[in-house]
Amino acid sequence: MSQVQDTLDRIGKHKGVLGCIIAGTDGSIHKTTLDEQLTQDYTSMVPSLTALARNMVRELDPQNDLEFLRVRSAKHEVMVAPKGDYVLIVIQDAAS
Repeated sequence: MSQVQDTLDRIGKHKGVLGCIIAGTDGSIHKTTLDEQLTQDYTSMVPSLTALARNMVRELDPQNDLEFLRVRSAKHEVMVAPKGDYVLIVIQDAAS
């Protein structure tokens, strides 16, 4: 578990990173560096968005899979790295 925390700490030191979340594909929260409400907001929406993106990639090419998803808005950039039953979510300031 210290390896996970070391990784989150390393990612969190990058310019503009507001926080990181490790969640299950079912929306369960395993580790977070954000406050509780923001964590709930992201974990309630991102896994389903990731599943939709994964399905799209597989429909285009059944031999392929989603590796990374990046969504940018005016304020934030959300980067998602799904791996097995887990999803790494990184929220970054879009101005960075």
